[in-house]
Amino acid sequence: MITRLAALRPDGYQPHALHAATRIWPETNCYVDLWIEVLHALGQTPEAMLGFTLTQDFEGDQFTFFKVPLEDLETLYGIRAQELAIYDRTENHVAEQIARGRLCLVEVDSYFLPDTHGVGYRSEHGKTTVAITALDPAERRMTYFHNGGLFSLEGDDFDGVFQRGAFAQPLPFLPYTEFSKLPAETAPAAELRPLAMGLLTEHFRRRPDTNPFTAYAARFAADIEALADRPFEDFHKYAFNTLRQAGANFELAGEHLAWLFPDGQLAAEAEAARGIAESCKSLQFLLARALARKRFAGLTEALQPPAAAWDRLMQGLEEKLPTLSADAAGRAA
Repeated sequence: MITRLAALRPDGYQPHALHAATRIWPETNCYVDLWIEVLHALGQTPEAMLGFTLTQDFEGDQFTFFKVPLEDLETLYGIRAQELAIYDRTENHVAEQIARGRLCLVEVDSYFLPDTHGVGYRSEHGKTTVAITALDPAERRMTYFHNGGLFSLEGDDFDGVFQRGAFAQPLPFLPYTEFSKLPAETAPAAELRPLAMGLLTEHFRRRPDTNPFTAYAARFAADIEALADRPFEDFHKYAFNTLRQAGANFELAGEHLAWLFPDGQLAAEAEAARGIAESCKSLQFLLARALARKRFAGLTEALQPPAAAWDRLMQGLEEKLPTLSADAAGRAA
């Protein structure tokens, strides 16, 4: 499988539809985005893994940075992912694992990633995760999945990513790295729905006990007050960890429900999830304008629609999932 990924080139690569520019949130977070593209490149169905989105909660100062559970990747796709210990040069470990047919996910500094041009490339340091599909340390070249696409870098950017050459520096700790053992063959798409149904039922049991948007609304006014006294750049970090995480999460939840039941049995619930995504996007724009103008009246009330949509989503699933799960189990038997 790694040879299939290594053969891909950024020129001509077509991202998955979940990253289409027409979506409410074309990108989510680095971890989920790269797995969407890795699965897509392997000929798999990324929508199948998204049941975990039902577990997202408000964590007191942020929404859950949602990530696909590693056990779900194994259940659905036969991908076994685990932490890779780093004790030598990171690029040496990555090259070793690629030679063994594995895919490495490495935390790097987005400052050196050309695909972030106009956002953070060579202007702002930040932690992000990439999935490396091809690596040539001698030629200083690398191909990688990041956010919503496939990219490549070389030269000084390569040295910067791996902190070598002119960019070598003592590190307080080594980067967190995972490696994934890919299956010899991908599972047929027909096998994914019953597996995904079982995972969805389990994730639904782990949903928050209380409405996360109601909890967020209780905190929101204090957050706005704090942001008003900070540089506007802080808004982007705040929005990424609150409104974007919540909105992107539930847009994917809607896609999962629509994929799982293409006959429309969960159409109302999928629409409720998309409503959350739209509300979060609208509120992000409203908050940006309010901070620029220093006028904040009515912002907290804008959290009422996503809170109501979350209630509809969970109530609908509570009513329907037992019957749908039983029907799926009957068909499987």
